[in-house]
Amino acid sequence: MAATNRFSSLQKPCKWVKGKVIGSGAHGTVHLAINKVTGELFVAKSALSGADSKYLEHEADILESLDSPYMIRCMGKGWQKGSDGDAELNVFIEYMAGGSLSDMAEKFGGALEEEVIRLYTKQILNGLKYLHENGIVHCDLKCKNVLLGLSGNIKLADFGCAKRLKDLDRNGKFAYSWQSVGGTPLWMAPEVLREEGLDFASDIRSLGCAVIEMATGRPPWGYKASNPMAVVLKIACSNERPNFPVHFSEEGMDFLAKCLERNPESRWTAEELLDHPFITGNSQKKYVCSPASVLDNIGTYKEDYDSDESGNPDKHLRWNPFSMRNCGKPKIIAMRQHADNDFVSSGDWITVRSG
Repeated sequence: MAATNRFSSLQKPCKWVKGKVIGSGAHGTVHLAINKVTGELFVAKSALSGADSKYLEHEADILESLDSPYMIRCMGKGWQKGSDGDAELNVFIEYMAGGSLSDMAEKFGGALEEEVIRLYTKQILNGLKYLHENGIVHCDLKCKNVLLGLSGNIKLADFGCAKRLKDLDRNGKFAYSWQSVGGTPLWMAPEVLREEGLDFASDIRSLGCAVIEMATGRPPWGYKASNPMAVVLKIACSNERPNFPVHFSEEGMDFLAKCLERNPESRWTAEELLDHPFITGNSQKKYVCSPASVLDNIGTYKEDYDSDESGNPDKHLRWNPFSMRNCGKPKIIAMRQHADNDFVSSGDWITVRSG
């Protein structure tokens, strides 16, 4: 959607005021802002010139091409001098007062009821269907990147990792190194972690993880892993799936199984999932779903990893590009400690944006 609307004047710094920081990501900060002419609230995502601004420009370009009630709206973009005198890119995005689904779950006891999850999941699927029909993979679908309006409407957000499949070269790689595939490890598909390919099915795998997140109030694979690399290897190289919420209905269990198929070609599409009984409420068909783990057989939900929250939440691992084509010998290009607030996931997991 073009940025030639009533917010185009926001590109002039004198017409708007930046408020307090309400979030941060791997490549910039998010501020609440106000239009000085209309008094309307919106969000300003800011990044200094350089690699960070390229990601933000990429997100703005993706958003400006979208026109769907299930996508967050971009209202324009513009450059100005930052507080330190450097050039700063601002991208203006509509404000969703309900916050993210991650915030929502936390405010309502840590997890959402299945009836509400069905409603939200249907809207997410409509958003994914629209994206996929337009050749776009979101690449970082999780509850923190799904925003809620006051009327219960859902919109997909944070398109910094999004990719247009037409930009792939003959080798399945993207034209520019900073456009390499990224995402948040716990929500990523095995084939993406192994760098074997990217397709719409990758978003479906992430959707299944997000449904588990809504149902349990925790990321898939547990809240916090004592050995992060072990979890990544498990996702990439084993046949295990994250534990399913055992209180889910039969339809819910089968829906998750369709999303979390290890073979991307076997995963249902967004269009197919919109007709699934979990979404439609039609439970006449009986689905047989194999247990997600041995824990399903004993009727309890237990995480595979420590859930101790006493650690320092500001100490995070930021991962750069890695390849695990040979699962026996994973190759990690770089791993370093990062104390900034560029963690954009629940728990201690970051969004990986390779550069």
